[in-house]
Amino acid sequence: MSSASAVIVAETVAEVRSRRLSLDRDRSRTGVMLVIPAVATVTAFLFIPIGEAIYYSMTNWNGITSQWIGPSAYLAMFKNPLFWRVLENNAILLLAVPVTLVCGVTLAALLNERVRGWRIFRAAIIIPTAVSWVVLGIVGIQAFAQNGMLNSMLGSVGLKFLEHNWLGSPLSALIAVAITFVYSLVGVNTLIFVTGMATIDPSVYEAAKLDGASWWQGFTRITIPLLRRYFMFTFVITAISAFSALFSLIFTMTSGGPNYGTTTIEFFIYDQAFATGAFGTGALLGVVLLVILASVSLLQLRLMNRGE
Repeated sequence: MSSASAVIVAETVAEVRSRRLSLDRDRSRTGVMLVIPAVATVTAFLFIPIGEAIYYSMTNWNGITSQWIGPSAYLAMFKNPLFWRVLENNAILLLAVPVTLVCGVTLAALLNERVRGWRIFRAAIIIPTAVSWVVLGIVGIQAFAQNGMLNSMLGSVGLKFLEHNWLGSPLSALIAVAITFVYSLVGVNTLIFVTGMATIDPSVYEAAKLDGASWWQGFTRITIPLLRRYFMFTFVITAISAFSALFSLIFTMTSGGPNYGTTTIEFFIYDQAFATGAFGTGALLGVVLLVILASVSLLQLRLMNRGE
């Protein structure tokens, strides 16, 4: 190759590289321009409110004026026995999460087997997901009140001595809320598990049957392991619901009572901010709730990545 040809080739390569760099810069600028509206929206409606909540959580704020307190506001809250009582209520409600998962996967397995009357059962299971928490709370009152359905059933079968005002004591009221909570989410979890079972190749079960596996063995050794990601997903949404979706249910059934027996951290935020006017305390509790929900989400991501 002559020197003139080499020069031409070098110039061509340089020109191609220059065009490539120019194209990359144009693409980068276009990408930034397209991302700016989304970033601005997220910043305006998410990060700025979170920052303001963190600031006001360290103040004595009545909704109009605020007085700076500092991080000692958190220390004072952590020393408040009522705060730990509320977290204890949330912890007890978390015990209902495994129940919703077990009920959901069991019902999904039965529906997947097309047992007799499965369409009727499917409708009955899904109905609670189509109504609001307020309606479910009214149903809960009708079921667990002094003259409710539960006491009537106990009296009709000769167990009148077990009749109790289930919404009148802290522990039984919390159990009543937990049962209503399970009833409200079983339908959602069942739908998720049914969807997961539909993705499993039927040939896997056929091969297991040829090897002599029973239905129970197929369910425990094939279905359950292959639904691992669905279990993680339902666990997270149910746990988050236990922390952040029960306000309407509790407000309708017990209003957080008796004696804070059914007050969750979500309801406690409302009680402090809007019932007593301590908006700074409400912001502080909101930050605590945000940390809890973020921790649950990060735990889910870590478990899923570990599984991968």
